[in-house]
Amino acid sequence: MTDTQPQIFEPEGRAIPYVEDAGSEPVLVLIPGYSNVAALGTLAHVLAEEDFRILRVGYRTAQTEGVTLHDLAQDVVDVMDHVGLGDAWVGGHAFGGAVARIVSIDHTDRVDGVLLLGAEGDEPRTDLEPLQAAAAASVSADEWRALAPTVPVMLIQGGDDDVLPPANGERLQAAAPGLVSLVTLEGGGHLFPATHAGEAAFVIEDYLDVD
Repeated sequence: MTDTQPQIFEPEGRAIPYVEDAGSEPVLVLIPGYSNVAALGTLAHVLAEEDFRILRVGYRTAQTEGVTLHDLAQDVVDVMDHVGLGDAWVGGHAFGGAVARIVSIDHTDRVDGVLLLGAEGDEPRTDLEPLQAAAAASVSADEWRALAPTVPVMLIQGGDDDVLPPANGERLQAAAPGLVSLVTLEGGGHLFPATHAGEAAFVIEDYLDVD
């Protein structure tokens, strides 16, 4: 059964929302771009129907002052521990993908691969929410752009995304062609994980060789 009601995990009072979508494997952790943990629900439900186990992790709502991108990555791992996940594919939409990349760098042994739903550019956007903007500003330009050297990356992007233009993903793949696999969904805008959830799920299933 899929539980679509957000729960709150409160290690040291950080109040991290999360949602579990029932399934067994593969296991995929999804991080939204903004502070709505219900985002990515359409994609999560499509994948859960194929027996993926999906854990959606949102952003803390307490103890937010001075939070870094590394802190947000630790929040994700702490929720994984809380629900009993040892390792998983970790992915995110937009800024959530930046968090996923840091999870893969800081906790490489917990990450089987990174799923990016749209690629951020070489510098943080100016339209981020305050928590995300502060976390993005906490890391160097090299950290913002970095990939874990041994972790594969599946990048899906919308061909008509006017927030994260396809050129971002093309640059990322060109910088690490041995790590990054890229699929562009023609006609997909910034919200393609919802509007093109079936197509995105098919790409994920195909990449992970799910029957």
